[in-house]
Amino acid sequence: MTASDPKDDLHFYLQSAREALLWKLEGLSEYDVRRPLTPTGTNLLGLVKHAAGVELGYFGDTFGRPSGEPRPWLAEDADPNADMWATADESREQIVELYRRAWAHADATIDALALDTIGRVPWWPEGRDEVTLHHAVVRVIADTHRHAGHADILRELLDGAVGMNQHNDSMPPGDAAWWEDYRSRLERAAEEAGRDA
Repeated sequence: MTASDPKDDLHFYLQSAREALLWKLEGLSEYDVRRPLTPTGTNLLGLVKHAAGVELGYFGDTFGRPSGEPRPWLAEDADPNADMWATADESREQIVELYRRAWAHADATIDALALDTIGRVPWWPEGRDEVTLHHAVVRVIADTHRHAGHADILRELLDGAVGMNQHNDSMPPGDAAWWEDYRSRLERAAEEAGRDA
């Protein structure tokens, strides 16, 4: 086995999370990509917008490489949580393209700097705001995969589509009847455990 380049490994996992997150938008209506599906308003397009902002912040501002991308959700008068949803006049295409530009900017930062390069995270407390590029990449990978997991659940709730991408659903084989039986078995087990508690 040959040794792999650490940046290649990190980039692979970052890119797979990015693509999984975007794939969750495919084939859905404008309403469904924006629809708040949890009590806290979590929605698919908002997750993409948030992920774009995370990459622009951690791989731009943190390492003195500002992207120049406008981020109105950071303005002092912005609504709280403004990066977690798309306004009616922000198109899906605009947000997806912003995310792709954030990828390109992030990738350029990762390529240009050594993994032990120190940056300062502007929104972290002073004195505890230093971070290496390696740490920032790992943090963003974890954050993006976390949000891709949120997107998995939201998409399944919307239309039943599951999986990491169109070629890998990561699910055991089974038709609709098998899955209904499986879910019923889980419900019965939960009810039984609830009675015994």
